[in-house]
Amino acid sequence: MSWNWWIKNCFLSQQIDATISTYRRFKTTVRNLLFEKQNDAVNIYNKKDKESILVYRILMIGKNLTSIPFQTFFVSREISNCPLIADIIKLGKKIDGLGIVDNKDYSISVAYGKRILINAKNVGVESMNQQDIIEIADYDPVKNIILAIGKKDPCIESPVHWLIHHARDDVNAIIQLNGEKVVKKFSKNLPTTEKEYPSGTLELAKEVLKVLRASKKILIKNRGSLFVGISLKEVEDLILKTYGESK
Repeated sequence: MSWNWWIKNCFLSQQIDATISTYRRFKTTVRNLLFEKQNDAVNIYNKKDKESILVYRILMIGKNLTSIPFQTFFVSREISNCPLIADIIKLGKKIDGLGIVDNKDYSISVAYGKRILINAKNVGVESMNQQDIIEIADYDPVKNIILAIGKKDPCIESPVHWLIHHARDDVNAIIQLNGEKVVKKFSKNLPTTEKEYPSGTLELAKEVLKVLRASKKILIKNRGSLFVGISLKEVEDLILKTYGESK
């Protein structure tokens, strides 16, 4: 089922257009109930009034979007010229030299004002260059849409990184190292998320943020490790320290 189908039949339906003011009054309810139990949605729908049915529809759209990969719309196909890109590439190559990641599966992001810089998908850190870094201008977690600047598609972890950056004032840099080798190496040193969710989903972001309350370095269950800090230097130091402690 294509994304265009969702847009045509859900977000741009006559019912939602006709009751947009109602949606705005109910957006707090939607946010509170989005992605919650099926029973919550049923209870809303059973009220049978026009406003409750609208909330129900938006709720169910949100639930379905958790299994749909995010959509990327490019504001520009120009390569970002942010000076922080050189630091991202340099640190990526340094961490790669530790040899602790399976299949070069990384994601590195840095806050850039209200935007973030993050590596493109399917890019090996050892060969990363400027065109492999994508600038994300905005992300809508309800519609699951990314607005980006760059030549390539952003990596699958982009929505989770965006949400962490915008939820934590003390986080300007994130490095995620994925794979069984990482999980095994850091399993005794880091707190771990309780539940397992697909990469890049709002559910995973909520789970990660919960564990990050107590530590700036965590394990994502059956996925990998995630390190956050105020700068790339702080994240680098966290990784090197954790790597040393796990030997």
